[in-house]
Amino acid sequence: MTQALLREIIDYANRANPYPLYEELRKTPVSHDGDGPYVVSTYYEIHSLLHDPRISSDAKNLKATGDDLLGDQSDEEGATLPPSFLKLDPPDHDRLRRMTNRPFGPPHAPHRVHDMRDELGGLVTGLIDGIVETGQLDRIDLVDQFAYPFPVTVICRLLGVPHEDEPRFHVWAETLAASLDPDPDADPTQRGNGSTDARMELGMYLAGLIEERRKKPGDDMLSQLATADGPDGAMTTMEALSTSALLLIAGHETTVNLITNGMLTLLRHPEALERLRNDPELAVPIVEELLRYEPPVQLLPQRTTLSDVEVAGVTIPKGASVWLMLASGNRDPKRFENPDRFDPDRKDIQHLGLGSGIHSCFGAPLARQEAQLALSELARRLENPRLLEDPPQYRQNSVLRGPRHLPIACDGIRP
Repeated sequence: MTQALLREIIDYANRANPYPLYEELRKTPVSHDGDGPYVVSTYYEIHSLLHDPRISSDAKNLKATGDDLLGDQSDEEGATLPPSFLKLDPPDHDRLRRMTNRPFGPPHAPHRVHDMRDELGGLVTGLIDGIVETGQLDRIDLVDQFAYPFPVTVICRLLGVPHEDEPRFHVWAETLAASLDPDPDADPTQRGNGSTDARMELGMYLAGLIEERRKKPGDDMLSQLATADGPDGAMTTMEALSTSALLLIAGHETTVNLITNGMLTLLRHPEALERLRNDPELAVPIVEELLRYEPPVQLLPQRTTLSDVEVAGVTIPKGASVWLMLASGNRDPKRFENPDRFDPDRKDIQHLGLGSGIHSCFGAPLARQEAQLALSELARRLENPRLLEDPPQYRQNSVLRGPRHLPIACDGIRP
């Protein structure tokens, strides 16, 4: 039963609306059959495990399994780059995350994200103006013309990656993001080779940039990762490589989905879009509700128990594969009233959209600010926006779920 439901969730045919399948999963908070993973689908149980030190993010702790849904979960980074802190446990995780946070956020760089607001606003304005300049308002692809280039430009500037190199790492990013996605129909050898090649090429590219920054550092994050020497010491070259690769890819992949899922939801709820147009401050609660209602990361399929763990009356044995179904937990009626309703006025939105615990989203402050600015300006400037396809074409990925294209039309664009 569990394996069949997971196959349906992974199946592209259900990408546009997996939520009825999550509802079915929640009937058994912790489910398991055969050699498959233990699937946790309810809010409180997921939240507890995200904070449980007995749950590992390191694939090396996973016992061999016959589960063909998982494919090969061995550490693909091993042949090219060491694991990023996203795939490590304490104390290595904590050390690398602290070192990465020094140039990014509080307490050492408390104003970095806040001080980017004007620059972000300028990027949003420029991209919307670019849509005007095309003169084609009868068919706008909101992904290609706005939701993708915006966060990519932001992360390039933050890290100090030349924006003209974006087409190169766009291919690498899509390949590596796809490697997170359980796909029983993919050729594991071909997929593994593609992922390894992408890591190798990205690693070589970043190695060149890091070497340049060590010789001539600037005020960007890549320079600081390459040259800083704080209480935890300095990053090795390989640690700087894996960390910068993580930031480069994770820094835009999820934000693209957040903005695109957000605009799709608002266009399906025109009353909320109109409220946002008249009150930009509403962007803050709207983004939080979107992170609950349509989270950009739907599930975490690569967690492992370090010892036997009892959850909702079920004992998950040491070394077992655990899938945490974040999007299902966000729609759990035991935690959220009327969970399938999009409600910008919802109170106490303690969602799982950005994770929780030690692996909570590193770039959450930046992602929130980007989405708030993007959605409020799109709402303000687009006149009578409307969907041309519903549902739109989705990306293949079931983990990082979002539309690949979002065709819309509008009557005009306000200055």
